[in-house]
Amino acid sequence: MGRLFGTDGVRGRANDGLTAELALDLSVAAAHVLGETGELGRNPVALVGRDPRASGEFLEAAVVAGLASAGVDVVRLGVVPTPGVAWLVGHRGADLGVMLSASHNPMPDNGIKFFARGGAKLDDRLEDAIEARMGEAWQRPTGAGVGRITEDQEPVEEYIAHLVTSLGVDDEDAISLAGLTVVVDGANGAAYRTAPCSLEVQGATVIPIHCSPDGLNINDNCGSTHLGDLQAAVREHGADLGVAVDGDADRCLCVDADGNVVDGDQILAVLALAMKEAGTLAHDTVVATVMSNLGFLNAMRDAGITVKQAKVGDRYVLEEMKAGGYVLGGEQSGHVIQSRYATTGDGVLTALHLAARIATTSKSLAELAGVVQRLPQVLINVADVDKSRAASDPAVTAAVSRVTDELGDTGRVLLRPSGTEDLVRVMVEAATEQRAREIGEQLAAVVRTALAK
Repeated sequence: MGRLFGTDGVRGRANDGLTAELALDLSVAAAHVLGETGELGRNPVALVGRDPRASGEFLEAAVVAGLASAGVDVVRLGVVPTPGVAWLVGHRGADLGVMLSASHNPMPDNGIKFFARGGAKLDDRLEDAIEARMGEAWQRPTGAGVGRITEDQEPVEEYIAHLVTSLGVDDEDAISLAGLTVVVDGANGAAYRTAPCSLEVQGATVIPIHCSPDGLNINDNCGSTHLGDLQAAVREHGADLGVAVDGDADRCLCVDADGNVVDGDQILAVLALAMKEAGTLAHDTVVATVMSNLGFLNAMRDAGITVKQAKVGDRYVLEEMKAGGYVLGGEQSGHVIQSRYATTGDGVLTALHLAARIATTSKSLAELAGVVQRLPQVLINVADVDKSRAASDPAVTAAVSRVTDELGDTGRVLLRPSGTEDLVRVMVEAATEQRAREIGEQLAAVVRTALAK
């Protein structure tokens, strides 16, 4: 059996691989590992949130039962974004948090994410400790030792207040979004209230779409992975920008007034330049991933901003941020972490700060995002190969070296073994998409032959 935890918690098809029994056992083990940080003389406290998908209802019941049976007091937050759970754990001093969501995955899937005290995602060591303690014999508390369960009636309001405060609402020069028209695609997910309300509170005119979850329609041709409806709505209403979050709202992608997509690299560049200008970009450095577009790297270089590149995955971006004391990082997919206000990627927070930049500069999103001249990027997955030899095989390394020399500063090539599958990802950036694809297919053929099992 492989490792239970993936790159972002435990995920699977609800009531198939991800069952109520597994959720209960996992929660008991998490209580034993994460609950040990609790203060003496009281039960540990856990906050539990979920996105609106139907399976979250029975999985939440299993998680809550497991935690309470292990002596943890549980506060049920109901439907709230993942970054909201993370922030509330830290803000309230809870000992752990749990979010039930499969993020951008289709409705039949679900997942369980844990947060440690302070609201941070778990590192591999803690995940391994939880997995190791599943199914172990344990002393069950009885009587007053069992956990109590309560429901929080206003977690979303508390979280929205935190989000808008990040724009300086307590100051006389608070940033107003009055005059901006924003289309918000809530993905029929966890931020169906949070996203539109946060922008409205700051004065924006908000046109919500896909903000009516019914438990079955989350991510259904909507949200950050399906931008067609958002593009059409922005053009129809003459909006200044469109914002799309995913099912649990830890990421955000945008479209400009003409309906053109603004990706995570461009959003990160806009925010980095704003923070450098304000003197709040620590060490004049931003953290991205190895998959960030060369156009982003060039734009940051020209602006005098250093880019640190981490492995793909927001948890690795955050690790690099913590190690270097940096305050801004993100991914092309729209995960943007602003560590002054959040412990994880936060799509609504990102949207607010992007809208604020438009408001304070009186520039369009297209003009702001235009600082990044994206190079066409082609990604080819080469399956059924020995990925362990991708970095050492002479034929592969020679081919990569040849293409790198040929491209010079006009493109880039990257080979990355998959973390979960027997495949190697070949990524090529070049002046034109046709050229990038030609090079990508040539390299893929070399990888396929040289790394054949």
